[in-house]
Amino acid sequence: MAFKKLDLIDPILKALDAEGYTTPTPIQAQSIPLVLEKRDLLGCAQTGTGKTAAFAIPILQLLYQQKKDERGPRNIKVLILTPTRELAIQINDSFAAYGKFTGLSHAVIFGGVSQVNQVNTLRRGVDILIATPGRLLDLISQGFIDLKHLNIFVLDEADRMLD
Repeated sequence: MAFKKLDLIDPILKALDAEGYTTPTPIQAQSIPLVLEKRDLLGCAQTGTGKTAAFAIPILQLLYQQKKDERGPRNIKVLILTPTRELAIQINDSFAAYGKFTGLSHAVIFGGVSQVNQVNTLRRGVDILIATPGRLLDLISQGFIDLKHLNIFVLDEADRMLD
């Protein structure tokens, strides 16, 4: 099966082609249609099987299709919570790669560094926020993050965060 058979929009297909991806992995082939139908999903697969793309690709498509009707400032519509800085950066890189032709904005926030640049990015407005729990709670308590427009929540590596 090719990505084209998953009814993905041209900007995402173009990005996948630029990354050299033509065929979805099993978790992607099963997950993408469900997320595009706005269904809840619990995915579990080994490292390296494409789990991030399994949620990132359909999320980007849903937001892109919504974006056409929106006016005004960008609000956080998607929150991806992940346990580590390294994983947050990897997920952010994936959204950058798959969403490069969509015009959607994303940001990554994590502790251990100054929050100044992260706060400045948030003030400009983002569609997708990738965060670690500690920094997310800090910035919410300081009033820099508003989740009232949130539509999609992803808990990545949920088992590790619940340990």
